[in-house]
Amino acid sequence: MSAEPDTEPAAEPATQPAAEPTAVHDTAHGTEPAGESVGQPGTVPAAEASDGADRAPVTGPAAGSPAEAPSAPAAEPLGATAPGPRRRTRIVQSAVAVVVVAAAVTATVVATGGGSGDTAKNASAPSSDGLVHTAVDASPGGCGQGWVSPHAGTQVFDLHNSAASATEVYLIDPRSGRIFGEVEGLAPGTTRPMAVDLGSGSYAFKCEQEDTDAVTGPTRTVPGRQPQGPSTLPVTQHDLIPPTLDYQKWVGQRIAELATRTSVLSADIGRGDLTAARRDWLTAHLVYERMGAAYDTFGDADGAINGTVALDPAAVEDPGFTGFHRIEYGLWHGDSAASLRGPATQLVKDVHALQASWPAQRMDPAAMGLRAHEIIENAEQFELTGRTDYGSGTNLATARANIDGTREILNELNSLLKPRDPGLPQLDAALDRAASDLDAQGHAGVWTPLDKLPQSQR
Repeated sequence: MSAEPDTEPAAEPATQPAAEPTAVHDTAHGTEPAGESVGQPGTVPAAEASDGADRAPVTGPAAGSPAEAPSAPAAEPLGATAPGPRRRTRIVQSAVAVVVVAAAVTATVVATGGGSGDTAKNASAPSSDGLVHTAVDASPGGCGQGWVSPHAGTQVFDLHNSAASATEVYLIDPRSGRIFGEVEGLAPGTTRPMAVDLGSGSYAFKCEQEDTDAVTGPTRTVPGRQPQGPSTLPVTQHDLIPPTLDYQKWVGQRIAELATRTSVLSADIGRGDLTAARRDWLTAHLVYERMGAAYDTFGDADGAINGTVALDPAAVEDPGFTGFHRIEYGLWHGDSAASLRGPATQLVKDVHALQASWPAQRMDPAAMGLRAHEIIENAEQFELTGRTDYGSGTNLATARANIDGTREILNELNSLLKPRDPGLPQLDAALDRAASDLDAQGHAGVWTPLDKLPQSQR
């Protein structure tokens, strides 16, 4: 799906405003890498515009980039999170999570600018890094001015924002919309590099400021028949709506299954069969843990059904602590069936309320990729550290269910990711390995607790 090389000079129109909203970015690791070169972490645009025509890039690691070995997270006390949706901050543990971020948030390699506050270099001047640098105006009033001698090859544009507010800058193919480079949040008065590898074709800079229309600068043509460098084709809001609707339908089916499973659990407790309740608690809980991309849309229901508190008597006995983990604590800490009937009945009510409200809910299509990586990130931050273990020792089972949840999102996005990410087969293989490793720790519904897992396997 690469853009065809443009072998004929194109007219250079005057700078024209394009009616596009400011870009909105979801960054996989929460911070933008500085000074990245061509072939390093890149961008997958995902539209935020209401009409679906405009595009907003979402940044993340590039497909095929080597996964950096993350460090193990520091041990944290159980209960650092209050009831409600658990927030995720950064990926800290397994290499597979880094790969999942690449698939969910990234579709192919794009050069991204980094650094800030550098002095602009002279136009098309060699630099100490051995590359040709070209000073380019990135303000809306002069977007793309300064680039007058287009040529093929690896090069750096030093983008200077002379405007009074931050600017997002993209190097695009004005015909196809493909993106070859991006610099986010270029502050007023600063200069940052954008490293790109250009082939023959047409290019233009697009500059976006908050609350203003996007401006596309003059079209420049690189002559010849050189192959084009890394780029990505934007994904529009309209592209994301069908997989989002399909996922919402799938979640509705899982909620119906959850309603059945929690009713079985409540019946076990009602007749005093706590052995059956422990078994059926896990079955029901894993159904919920496969729906991770919908938790944000669930709103307060997530906290009622799966919220956590600090592991101390006062917090655990608080009437506000409800749902799966309240029942888990009681089942594995010697609570009587009579004392658990209330929490079990409340769980059934909360699940049925969620089931009744779900058809009216609408998930954000632009957040689908972000949710995919959050599921794995959540598993690492909370499950693989044991922070959500209230006695059952089933964190590895939960992590396994989280992989299923990630796969469901990726399956829904497959038609968009496949033509953009040549690394999808490697991603699938990595998920298969992670699932197999976890499956080895569960036998007939009995899972190895984290504290019994050999250090070499952790």
